[in-house]
Amino acid sequence: MLAELRIKNFALIDELHLSFQPGFTVLTGETGAGKSLLIDAISLLVGGRGSSEQIRSGAEEAQLEASFHLLHEHPVLRRLRTSGVIADGDSDLVLKRVLSRTGRHRIYLNGSLCPLRTLEDLGGTLVDIHGQHEQQSLLSPASQIEAVDAFGSLERLRDEYESAYRQWKSRLAELESITRAAADRGQREDFLRFQLQEIEQAGLNPDEDAGLHAERQRLLHAHRLRELAEEAHGELQGDEQGVLSRLGRLGRLLADLTKTDPSMADSVDPVTGAAIQLKELAGRLRLYADRMDADPARQNEVEGRLDLIQRLKKKYGGTIEAILAAGDRAKTEVRAIEESDSRSAEGAAAVREAFQRVQEFAQRLSKKRKDAAKRLSESVGAELAALKMEQALFEVLVSKEGEPEEFGPTGADRVEFMLAGNAGEPPKPLARVASGGELSRIMLALKTVLAERDQVPVLVFDEIDTGVGGAAAATMGMRLRKLGSYHQVFCITHLAQVASQAEHHFLVSKGTDNRRTSTWAAPLDGKGREDEIARMLGGTTLTKKIRETAAELLAGAGRGVRDIRRQA
Repeated sequence: MLAELRIKNFALIDELHLSFQPGFTVLTGETGAGKSLLIDAISLLVGGRGSSEQIRSGAEEAQLEASFHLLHEHPVLRRLRTSGVIADGDSDLVLKRVLSRTGRHRIYLNGSLCPLRTLEDLGGTLVDIHGQHEQQSLLSPASQIEAVDAFGSLERLRDEYESAYRQWKSRLAELESITRAAADRGQREDFLRFQLQEIEQAGLNPDEDAGLHAERQRLLHAHRLRELAEEAHGELQGDEQGVLSRLGRLGRLLADLTKTDPSMADSVDPVTGAAIQLKELAGRLRLYADRMDADPARQNEVEGRLDLIQRLKKKYGGTIEAILAAGDRAKTEVRAIEESDSRSAEGAAAVREAFQRVQEFAQRLSKKRKDAAKRLSESVGAELAALKMEQALFEVLVSKEGEPEEFGPTGADRVEFMLAGNAGEPPKPLARVASGGELSRIMLALKTVLAERDQVPVLVFDEIDTGVGGAAAATMGMRLRKLGSYHQVFCITHLAQVASQAEHHFLVSKGTDNRRTSTWAAPLDGKGREDEIARMLGGTTLTKKIRETAAELLAGAGRGVRDIRRQA
């Protein structure tokens, strides 16, 4: 519950400190007194948009502070304990917001600075504010489906559906990414396969170019090389002056020398060995010279091969090793692309499997929603009858969409609130037929039937009784009082029938002191409250009859409060 509210230098409020009790509390006062300023302050403390224009004239900053007492196991406290914001034993929250003219607004949670996002996250689970404009939320499909799910206690099933839905969307995004890249991959694969074919068809060997260059040199100078080889051969095997002939004579001389002087025997072997080697050399020179003929065809072939290697070097690197490495890279990338094609097929299968799970959960959710919608229609209808809309027919329509594009984060259902204001008329969408007063009563009826399921501790109604009067207003007051058994309820009202049903009453007033207009609020009880109810009934002229009526309203409401407490 909201235990205390402190406001300083906010709009027309100088300084205000209010303490609240559980149950149903009304705020009343003349039109323009500033009742909505209290609601604005609460809204800011739970994440509403703030502005320096809300700071009281002449002040540099406005200060707002709210103290909440919550049950120890309330979801808000569990979340804050888990994140380390509050201690395990804490059950109180103190929210403070400072608006500054410099624009440097500050937010505190239990004395520690925190970002606005924290307030926004907490706000919806602490306080639920419904004003004249917030009633329009009843017309949004999102609010209507939330109401059905809350009434049917479908949160766990919906969480399971949302998890399956997120997984399906994730798989779908992955597949779409693969599909978008498919065209680029196809072009890339064609290019890589061309490169790979070009390199493989070349049939290169490492250092092949060195051998080709040597062969090219021999082919270019074949005639000269033949001449040199023949001349060298002639020097070895020529006439009596040839090297081999002269070595032969030298060998014979040394042999004769050895016969006379055996000590020279080791001089013969070197000459004999040299003669053998030179004979082998002469043979090789002869073969070399015989083979060394000009071969234009082979020369062209070698030139072509070298040209091919040079072109490949320019494209893939300066060496044959670089060319072969480029081929290996192309082969690896082609293999990866082929594998990605298989991943595409796997991705499509994963999408189908994920969507099947979405469909299964959606079907279960849809069935549960239709059951809940039927029961919600009956419960709200009963409340509307009590709120003097006996002829109205309220119906919750759940229609199912089956196409993949129709599935959303909340399921495949379209939920729509329908209303027939008079007997015999077919129900039509609420947005097309409901008046402001009818919307107010439908809002209250929904809050009443959802009271036990709604975990938000504080409900605020800002003049939701607009367009309602008479017996309907009295019943609306009783329903608000009943809501006070499950929540702490605040209501701004101009109707005595509503105000008289409250357990607690604050009067909001506005006045001028030293040419300075201010708004303040004070609790009412006893005669003060009776006077305020009388004013709401009769305006400025308070007759005896009006006072008696006010007293009767308060007495009747008191008996009703005791009855509700016994029922609770």
